[in-house]
Amino acid sequence: MDINQGGATSHDHHAHGGHGRKFLAPEPKRLRLIALATIIPIAIATLVAMIWLWPSGDFRGDNQMPVTELKGSVVDIKKTECPADSFDNTENCGVVTVELSDGDRVETDLPGGLGAPKISVGDKVVVASMEVPEGEMFAIVDHQRSQGLWVLLIAFVIALIMFARWRGVTSLIGLAVTFGILLFFVVPAILGGASPVLIAIVASSAIMVTVLYLTHGFSLATTVAFVGTLASFILTGFLSWLSVKGLHLSGVTDDISMSLESTFAVDMRGLLLASIVIGTLGVLDDVTVTQAVTVRELAHANPDATVGELFRAGSRVGHSHIASVVNTIVLAYAGASLPVLILVVAGNDSFAAVVTTQFISQEIVRSVIGTIGLIAAVPITTGLAAILLRESDEFDEDFPDDEVVTDPSEPSVE
Repeated sequence: MDINQGGATSHDHHAHGGHGRKFLAPEPKRLRLIALATIIPIAIATLVAMIWLWPSGDFRGDNQMPVTELKGSVVDIKKTECPADSFDNTENCGVVTVELSDGDRVETDLPGGLGAPKISVGDKVVVASMEVPEGEMFAIVDHQRSQGLWVLLIAFVIALIMFARWRGVTSLIGLAVTFGILLFFVVPAILGGASPVLIAIVASSAIMVTVLYLTHGFSLATTVAFVGTLASFILTGFLSWLSVKGLHLSGVTDDISMSLESTFAVDMRGLLLASIVIGTLGVLDDVTVTQAVTVRELAHANPDATVGELFRAGSRVGHSHIASVVNTIVLAYAGASLPVLILVVAGNDSFAAVVTTQFISQEIVRSVIGTIGLIAAVPITTGLAAILLRESDEFDEDFPDDEVVTDPSEPSVE
């Protein structure tokens, strides 16, 4: 038996600064039970909602002319002189011979017009096949890009794993889950006639539940981030609904949105709301995870910090983060819509006329509502993290459930 008088005990690093304060080691276990009690009902409700809303695969608008896409290579191009009534610099006239992947050769017109693919002999192309009264008709609609995209994807995966290692692998799994939910649930369900807003809420909940914990692991900090994301997400959705309704935005701003509404009878106003909510979610979880982990690290570095001190220190980090993320949101929306933005500005003389157009107003709503959601996420997540993580010693995993850590100045018996 060793008696250590005033010396360091085997758990010395667990004592909060050696000020005589006692705390129970099982507290992390209790708090994680609270985390489970928070997440499990939401996860179950999300799963039930997804099963209930899962698309049947019957899309409205299936009465369109069926088009089959085939892959092939250009083997010959015979250019001819265009008719006199064709548009200058927009028409290419001639016949293209394409060898399809099954070995058959077909002839089609040389692609022409604005935006038509520029092709040369040897190019790998995508050919559309359609049944018309005169027989089967073919048209070159695009280049094949799968090989180049695979190269980029592999480079992305290698870079991410080399930098983030195992965390990079889990983030890739989370990314796959996100794409899976969007492609196999969100898009088919909306095309099948479901409410875009309802689908977006259920999909966002599923993404939050799975991706946050897959990427960051099950911990109290992750649960704090989840709750902060959920609260900000609800606020964002409510403000989006008020803005879209109050500004009389229809969601129809270009040919694609008009085609969706006329062909598939999609509720474009609901789709606009859904796009704002889903778009904001991607940045929300970045902010909330950063705030939760920041407070956790601050609490670990200074165990004697009070809730107020942790909140103020974490908020200072949040202020800097928000300042940079706001610019990111605006640039992301502007970059994605730059061609239409240029067209709108070119067709209007006054600044007021440009800003109040439906397209620009829609982008302003996206940016402003997203920013408000992010701003709200910082105090919500930081405050919750400061309260829950101040006393939770998440780094102490070696305690038996019934052990109590005492002041290191007291004698300990080993």
